[in-house]
Amino acid sequence: MPASVHTPSSSAATPSASGRTTSRGRAGLGLIVAVLLVAFNLRLAITSLGALLDHLGSIGVSATTQGVLTSVPVLCFAAVGATAMVVTRRLGVDRGLLAALGLIALGLVLRVLDGTPALLAGTAVACAGIALGNVLIPAIVKEHFADKIGTMTGAYSAVLSLGSAVGAATTVPIADAAGSWRVGLGVWAFAAVAAALAWAPYARKRDPERADVRGASLWRNPIAWAVTLLFATQSLNAYVMMSWLPSLFADAGFSDAKAGLLLATSITIGIPFYFIAPMIAVRVRSQGHLVLGLTAITMLGWIGLWASPVDGAWLWAALLGAGGAVFPVALSMFAMRTSTTADTASLSTMAQSVGYLIAAAGPFLIGILHDATNSWAIPCALLIGLGLVQIAVGYVAGRPVKIVAR
Repeated sequence: MPASVHTPSSSAATPSASGRTTSRGRAGLGLIVAVLLVAFNLRLAITSLGALLDHLGSIGVSATTQGVLTSVPVLCFAAVGATAMVVTRRLGVDRGLLAALGLIALGLVLRVLDGTPALLAGTAVACAGIALGNVLIPAIVKEHFADKIGTMTGAYSAVLSLGSAVGAATTVPIADAAGSWRVGLGVWAFAAVAAALAWAPYARKRDPERADVRGASLWRNPIAWAVTLLFATQSLNAYVMMSWLPSLFADAGFSDAKAGLLLATSITIGIPFYFIAPMIAVRVRSQGHLVLGLTAITMLGWIGLWASPVDGAWLWAALLGAGGAVFPVALSMFAMRTSTTADTASLSTMAQSVGYLIAAAGPFLIGILHDATNSWAIPCALLIGLGLVQIAVGYVAGRPVKIVAR
């Protein structure tokens, strides 16, 4: 049988058509707060580490280890994303999310213990928890907010971005005030514990029906691959920015604290765009033009950093933040391009596992190019070229069709 059948889709019907629309009950304020607290923790471990990379180098963490640390998140996202459905079938979506928060908290504590191995291992454990949360949060939103998928996707994407900004802006000041980089990194374990406590009342039992999700194969489907590549390009760009943007600004002459603040500003400016972009995406027939506009903004940011990193620093940071809203647009496509829960889960798993695997090479490659040339020119040029690829796959992924896997 064919791998897929493509049929025209109505954007207005997309969210509700993407899977089951039943919910176990009315979503109350407590549930909304719990979901948003979880989202707040899904990038903190990464941006807090990125803000301190230069400082870690000054205390003996090698450039190679720093490069590995920048690639650990996306490698974990790829590996754990590919196995997330196994966890879901065993624990259920709600209990699986609680387990994810436990891994985040454990990893954040582990990585501030003595030695580079602990730093690497703790980062891997925390990122494994984040990877599991990445896959499960869309399912949680679909289950409890079936009639408001666009709004909740925008909301949790915006809060996720807020968490990124807080980690980037405050980690260095906290470390400086405490006189210890370990405090600057370890303090975020409390945020993960708080989210776990808020989520615990909604994870009391396993729901076998929701846990038993078996996605179908999409590996021969061109639209599925376009969505996957779109997710990959935006992820690569985002993790390069979170990992290396502070270093780029530091090399331009800014202090570590100011460089972290610039990254935080970039992420913060992106928050309203993260909230609005998926709501626009579900209302337009094709998302290609939306991807084009957001990607062009990102490309302008990298061009500015290449040409004048000091004079226009705040503007370039703002452009990168706004253009990053391709991320929630890609997330929304998981539902818009599919008709059933199984197909949505299958596309989400494929896009996140393969996409993050491709993206994992980005931070490491950028680090190598920077070290080899002692310049940010070639890395910036590479990221500008990546934008052209993103626009091309965005037009294919944004076509108003449905994927039916077999």
